[in-house]
Amino acid sequence: MIQDSGPGMKVLLMDKETIGIVSVAYSQSEILQKEVYLFEQIDKSANGPVMKHLKCVAFLRPSQENIQLLAAELKSPRYGVYYIYFSGIISKAAIKILAESDEQEVVREIQEFYADYFAIGPHLFSLNIEKPIHGVEWNSLSLQRSTQGLLSILLALKKNPMIRYQGFSQLARRLAESIRDTILKESSLFHFQRGESTPLLLILDRRYDPVTPLLNQWTYQAMVHELLTIKNNRVSLIGVPGAPKDMSEVLLSAEQDEFYANNMYLNFGDIGQTIKSLMDDFQTKAKSHQKVESIADMKAFVENYPQFKKMSGTVTKHVTLVGELSRLVTQNNLLEVSEAEQELVCQEEHSHSLQKIRRLVASEQVRDHDAARLVFLYAIRYNKHPNKDINSLLELLRRRGTPDRLVESVDNMVKYANTGETINSSILTSKDMTKITEKIFKGLKGVENVFTQHTPVLKDIMENLMKGRLSEEAFPVINNDNIPTRLVIQDVIIFIVGGVTHEESLAVHQFCRTNGGIRIALGGTVIHNSQSFIEDVEAAVRYSAGGNLKYPNTQPSSNSSRHAKLT
Repeated sequence: MIQDSGPGMKVLLMDKETIGIVSVAYSQSEILQKEVYLFEQIDKSANGPVMKHLKCVAFLRPSQENIQLLAAELKSPRYGVYYIYFSGIISKAAIKILAESDEQEVVREIQEFYADYFAIGPHLFSLNIEKPIHGVEWNSLSLQRSTQGLLSILLALKKNPMIRYQGFSQLARRLAESIRDTILKESSLFHFQRGESTPLLLILDRRYDPVTPLLNQWTYQAMVHELLTIKNNRVSLIGVPGAPKDMSEVLLSAEQDEFYANNMYLNFGDIGQTIKSLMDDFQTKAKSHQKVESIADMKAFVENYPQFKKMSGTVTKHVTLVGELSRLVTQNNLLEVSEAEQELVCQEEHSHSLQKIRRLVASEQVRDHDAARLVFLYAIRYNKHPNKDINSLLELLRRRGTPDRLVESVDNMVKYANTGETINSSILTSKDMTKITEKIFKGLKGVENVFTQHTPVLKDIMENLMKGRLSEEAFPVINNDNIPTRLVIQDVIIFIVGGVTHEESLAVHQFCRTNGGIRIALGGTVIHNSQSFIEDVEAAVRYSAGGNLKYPNTQPSSNSSRHAKLT
């Protein structure tokens, strides 16, 4: 976009979302190198100074609000010329409004530039939509935003896919229908040659696996998100003991941090060793920099100083992060909590798990959040066990002073999980009528590391998909026109309504590494850690209770409508 506007000083005009979309792909210093000297947010720029010597490159979401703000900007232009780019499909009516507003003819071009999503990593994207679900229905704005985001992904990757969705989920079906309808309406944009393979869009519902977002994580990236929270590839270090004063926020991007790119999927036990190697390398370079004895030494020092300074920042950043993770693990007894979680979800030892959870819930060293998570996992796993004892665990939570909202969320979590537990949601063929919870709690045999026994259900889905064993009954095709009889799957986009996790991102990374030629892009309404997931479930079920929406225990009927449910 910046190159298309040609040479000269520029201002980049964005909205709240496109600022985030750009920031995960480029650093501010990279953009400054391309003659961009000013960054403005369209809803805060109305009274800014007039600078006709600047070119304006506008990158905006095609929302009604942005169209009105941009129309006002064009009526009284503050910049010399305007190059306008929309992150998704723009309506003809919106183009007409802008054309009529451009009385001074300052607009040089308007283009659709498909980037209506947050590109978190090489195969991971998010739409940053929090609390998209009301009961078992979409929040209508969230459905529209999810449709726009996925269409933008398809257009950016030039794919006109076969669309499959999770059969038990009305949410997944409505999104699949919305995307299909828009593709038909905008058919001129989707004339991509399919070649020998057929691209696939697979829409899942978070309820198919409510366990994965509740577990402690032990790979570097997932751990940072679980314990410190990553937002648009940034981590806040405010309040972290010993963090440098100039490091209130750090960037964690595989694009811009080689150490992070190489180690983001490493287990925590291995990170310590790689951090030590990084520090040793840095100290060796630091000593060589101290020996400035000649003009040649000075010249070498000046030439290498930017890389040296960058390395210094990288070392400080990762030592601070790993140090804080280590402190939190020790302080909150997370090793023991995590071991209990893994035994609970991967092994069949009810009385042993119950005993261990009781002890941990009663421990003062365990945080309220972690105590509640253990009870959530127990309630999901054993809510139909003849000897279940959820009530005594609830009493223990109350006795320790756990906030009421977390205690109440135990029942919410069971209701949420039950909506994904239906006989038709088996992820194998229709002959295999195993309930989905039995898949959720399947451990990996022969895994030595007790903290990483669990594998997400997504791994089974990917394996069965590639073997052609993904049941059409459980995962119907919504646009089966012109689907070839011999189906070759190579490019897959998986989208999880209700949020995706870094553990699932790791599963995709590993799957693509061991299955050459398969490309999978994974995304979700948001990227969850356990806290954001609990809040999402709480919001969904609270709306369900307030609006008299009942969670169904079985698959919703295909003819049930939003209007009927809400009334």
